Amino acid sequence: MTNDTHPSGAPWRNFYGRRRGKTLRESQKDYLDNDLAALSPGAVGWDVNPDREPLDLAKRFEGKPVWLEVGFGGGEHLVHQAALNPDIGIIGCEPFINVVAMLLAKIRDAGVQNVAIYPDDVRDLFDVLPDGSISRAFLLYPDPWPKKRHHRRRFVTAEFLEPLAKVLASGAIFRVATDIPDYVRQTLEEVPGHGFELLTDLVAEIHAPWEDWTRTRYEAKAVREGRVPHYLTFRRR
Repeated sequence: MTNDTHPSGAPWRNFYGRRRGKTLRESQKDYLDNDLAALSPGAVGWDVNPDREPLDLAKRFEGKPVWLEVGFGGGEHLVHQAALNPDIGIIGCEPFINVVAMLLAKIRDAGVQNVAIYPDDVRDLFDVLPDGSISRAFLLYPDPWPKKRHHRRRFVTAEFLEPLAKVLASGAIFRVATDIPDYVRQTLEEVPGHGFELLTDLVAEIHAPWEDWTRTRYEAKAVREGRVPHYLTFRRR
């Protein structure tokens, strides 16, 4: 891994995973060209916050509480929460540009106004978020990195959990959903050691979705393939 840093002092980081998939359709290019900049604070075209300026969330969301969804996939849950909670602002962070385009289509269709998008690595977003500025965070069906040698790339490791804890307010809720038992194991082992307490009853509640939950495409696929969803809730101490 390189030790080089951005001129702002933030580190350059290795990125694991895809940023682009199949060729974008013309409609998707339209969403990215015409909608993304307005929803991505500090963006220049598709380049996210090139000067790495700290984000002014109070200005962006007019003083509303701010939530964060890490890796929003198809965007179903993010748009659902934005529509259900117009009194909050919600940031979706996702580096895979094809699904960013999918979310932009859903935002346009739903007409929600309380969404921002950070189309890049969440570690870089953590660098520019004010400490204690996020009141709820979601990690829903993250990349499982199933091979043991890749488990260090999972979100539920110190590299991600430490800065997450820093940007979460005291008492903030952190929700994790996954269909991978080993991801549940690692989550239960790692998250409490980084400033969180588990709120979920592992017998009565771990398979019960949250009351305001909406099924995502990834969860639907997991259920079709016979895997069991798990839902975990933590609170920032």
